Amino acid sequence: MAHSLTQDALIRLNTTQKLPLLAVVAVRFASLVVSWEMRRRTRLHLVNLDDHLLRDVGLTRDEAKIEAARMFWQI
Repeated sequence: MAHSLTQDALIRLNTTQKLPLLAVVAVRFASLVVSWEMRRRTRLHLVNLDDHLLRDVGLTRDEAKIEAARMFWQI
């Protein structure tokens, strides 16, 4: 993942400094929103790739369209 505060980092931070519950919830929510946005952008770009680039990542044009049609919260 590209965002800097991963779940593992959050766990280490929370165990060493005991963050307040609201701070932990806020950071987890922010991490989730960043993941959703990255997924949304990736899917938008995926559908616009050339066929030779799709072949490089092992997808067909139809598979890319199906993936791009998924909602941002779907894994």
